[in-house]
Amino acid sequence: MAKRKHKNPHKDRKTLADSSQLYIYGSHAVRAAVDNPQRHIKNLYLTENAAHELAETLAKRNIQAQISKPQKLASLLPPDAVHQGMVLETATLPEPDLADLAASGKLLLLLDQVSDPRNVGAILRAAAVFGAGGIILPRRNSPPPSGALAKTASGALEVVQMLPVTNLARALETLHKAGYMSVGLDERGDTLIGNVPKDRPLAVVMGAEGPGLRRLTRETCDMLARLPVAHDAGFATLNVATATAVTLYALKN
Repeated sequence: MAKRKHKNPHKDRKTLADSSQLYIYGSHAVRAAVDNPQRHIKNLYLTENAAHELAETLAKRNIQAQISKPQKLASLLPPDAVHQGMVLETATLPEPDLADLAASGKLLLLLDQVSDPRNVGAILRAAAVFGAGGIILPRRNSPPPSGALAKTASGALEVVQMLPVTNLARALETLHKAGYMSVGLDERGDTLIGNVPKDRPLAVVMGAEGPGLRRLTRETCDMLARLPVAHDAGFATLNVATATAVTLYALKN
């Protein structure tokens, strides 16, 4: 009789995107998630060393961990995942309301089909550092809050709210009505990012690497801005996560 193959829950990206369950792994990501009272803890798998490190936090939240061998943790994850002795099975966080994000008056980031989970994770980390109020992204062609995203975010997934929306341009129009000015990052933008007015709350739109902003997104933005680059740099583009960090720094000062 042939052995039954166990399906890896992380193999099918579409399934992950539609699922309310995810596996968070890695020291910083799991620690932050366990510290977040909004996180529903379904199962927490720890090696003996990791359980010792988290003992105080687990006692505070009355969480029972399953002490497991590293091989058990690895079996729950994609082959290239580095779990550092910690894997958390949990539900996705509740989605915020667009109206609540707009009411904060904080700078908001919109990601126009940025599809790499590690890029989104790095953007989350920059957003947490520079105090962004949330990230808005299309429900389609965007990565789910997967373990790879959470690990790259290094705990920022618990700090910065993420809101998937059906239509990014429509979300921009809603923010305009709430008093926001939208700024699309484009290497052909007329304005340098440091010269963007800051007399209104800002909604900053970052496009996917390569194609950049989609036409409708670009046309919906109030203005297009670019990063300053050296004339002899030889190229004018950065990784989208790096460009976002530079943009957030420029707009915060």
